Amino acid sequence: MARGAPGQHGGYLRFIKALVGQEVRIIPVDEVIYLEATDKYVNVVSAGGEALIRTSLRELTQQLDPERFWQIHRGTVVNITCVVSAVTQSLGRMSLRLRDRPESLPVARQYAYLFKQM
Repeated sequence: MARGAPGQHGGYLRFIKALVGQEVRIIPVDEVIYLEATDKYVNVVSAGGEALIRTSLRELTQQLDPERFWQIHRGTVVNITCVVSAVTQSLGRMSLRLRDRPESLPVARQYAYLFKQM
């Protein structure tokens, strides 16, 4: 992973390096849609596809801009600029619809307050 020069983007992470097959892909953080913890890896879902990195979600989240990347579940962090809407489902459950993605992401009850109407 690469940090930007001091002072750029507040020193937050700007690129994620991920091994995909035999190549190291450089994924701009701006293109990341969401991050999902899977066992010992984090699945980075971006406009260009998916890639696994061997970093904990907690460690990665600490390097991201908290105004753009919101934790919505124990194992999921979403780029809020990619969220189209928050949908309330039965029993007070909530999920997020994403721009240009078919899947919806569940929101844990403890993070639902982030999406309540202002």
